[in-house]
Amino acid sequence: MKKLILLTLAIVVSLTSLASGEEEAAAGYAEEPFQIALWSPVAARPDDVAITIFRFNLIYGRNVSVKGLDLGIANHCTGGISKGWQVGILNSVEGDFVGWQDGWLVNYTSGKFTGFQSGIYNEVAEAEAFQLGIINRAETVSGLQVGFVNWCDNMYGLQIGLANYIANKETLPFFVFLNWSF
Repeated sequence: MKKLILLTLAIVVSLTSLASGEEEAAAGYAEEPFQIALWSPVAARPDDVAITIFRFNLIYGRNVSVKGLDLGIANHCTGGISKGWQVGILNSVEGDFVGWQDGWLVNYTSGKFTGFQSGIYNEVAEAEAFQLGIINRAETVSGLQVGFVNWCDNMYGLQIGLANYIANKETLPFFVFLNWSF
């Protein structure tokens, strides 16, 4: 357990060191190192700031972005670029995300997603990713989808599951167990 905690902290610190904050500074967002929220707006920091190290949401937290560890029941980022590890029951990013989105029920990213998504339902707009879930949905994905149902519009990669669908694939857009487009 101690090794797992140290590994998690090392990952969070290394990912936050990659995040210089230039994107948020250029967009005019204030940055704060941490956030604790009961239910937005009942929180230590206002919704319109970017969090750079750690956010803990007892029920629901909402900020511009999080770079680091984002932990809670419902985690919501409203823009900018979020980086790190987002862990919760419901994760939503209205912007870009780099890292691991670990939602027990739902992961959703409306911008570009780079990394790993694990949950029952995963959805991204544009991804360079590995999606692991019951249902995986993407507009455009370069990578791997593993689940019972995998569905995307455009793909450069592989789908493994019971039902695999690549909408813009001319030959065999639907296939069971395995589908691909390169």
